[in-house]
Amino acid sequence: MKVPLLDLTLQYEQLKDEIMPKIIEICETQQFIMGPNVEKMEKDLAQFIKADYAVACSSGTTALHLAGFAVPHPEEPKILTTPYSFFATGGAMWHISKKIYFVDIEPDTYNMDVSKMAELVDKHDIDIIVPVHLFGQCADMDPIMDIAKNNKRGKNIQVIEDAAQAIGSLYKGRPAGSLGDVACFSFFPSKNLGAFGDGGLVSTSNTEIYEKTRKLRVHGTSKDRYLHEVTGFNARLDAIQAAVISAKLPHLPKWTEQRRKNAALYDELFDGNPNVVTPVIRDYNYSIYNQYVIRVGEKRDELQKYLQEKDIGTAVYYPIPIHLQPAFEYLGLKEGSFPVAEKAAKETLALPIFPDLTEEQIRYVAKAVNEFTAKK
Repeated sequence: MKVPLLDLTLQYEQLKDEIMPKIIEICETQQFIMGPNVEKMEKDLAQFIKADYAVACSSGTTALHLAGFAVPHPEEPKILTTPYSFFATGGAMWHISKKIYFVDIEPDTYNMDVSKMAELVDKHDIDIIVPVHLFGQCADMDPIMDIAKNNKRGKNIQVIEDAAQAIGSLYKGRPAGSLGDVACFSFFPSKNLGAFGDGGLVSTSNTEIYEKTRKLRVHGTSKDRYLHEVTGFNARLDAIQAAVISAKLPHLPKWTEQRRKNAALYDELFDGNPNVVTPVIRDYNYSIYNQYVIRVGEKRDELQKYLQEKDIGTAVYYPIPIHLQPAFEYLGLKEGSFPVAEKAAKETLALPIFPDLTEEQIRYVAKAVNEFTAKK
């Protein structure tokens, strides 16, 4: 049996009669950049996220760039984030400031370890905090916001949610993207809500951040396209991607519930296997399972090879933590600097979780994992 890590062709077959007429209409009108489709998408997503504003942009990485430049901060802000995320989290912030600091992760959720934050925020005089809602589960945002707004130095530290993997997830009943000062989403095709290419979004309920983000998106202009109030970017979203996202959005809750159903079946099938640690979801969180990540110890790479031989797709997120990437060598951080993140990078493996998986496929994957790990 073949079980891919992700198969988007099944989703396309279900939605093509809904999406293709929209694409054809855009081709016929030749209005490819911005316009009514982008405006509709922004309105729909702001309502879905429960934020006052949403600004569509060209990618999730671009959303992080825009948010980082839009929030108020000193000329060279000190930025605190997690070392265990896709490189864009740290890479985008590098363009805001070279003064990047990291805080280790929780060993079970892989999200930012809030218990270690307060000391670091005070020690480094942090200006911006970038928590990541990893694998579809929100970071513990209430204490993060409390530290940001009620710290010893009396600073109004800006909090940028990296919600690239969290569209539709909830924290204590509140949607990801409505929890910090500003949030960033990705619509890369493999995301739970994916475009037909790159796409991103910035959400906020702060009017000043919203207005600045809109200007930054289009070369620093507002009403007069040739009057540049700030130095911005070409970060616009094209109309086709916006139309695809708007068409998919109503289906997202159904897809999320199917992912959660698939995750529950995996949990059941791995129950009783001491060599497989299944995802730990906090009681107050509603996870969208952007990934289903198990922990299997030092034989992770051997397991991945074994599953590949059985035609089962897997992925490793993320084999090299950000602080050990060559691009951040200048920080002087070495292996052992963030041991929890480094250990997770060596022991975790993502299994197929997409909505169109069959029960038979899930049982096949779980059986193979259980067979291999029983040999340990």
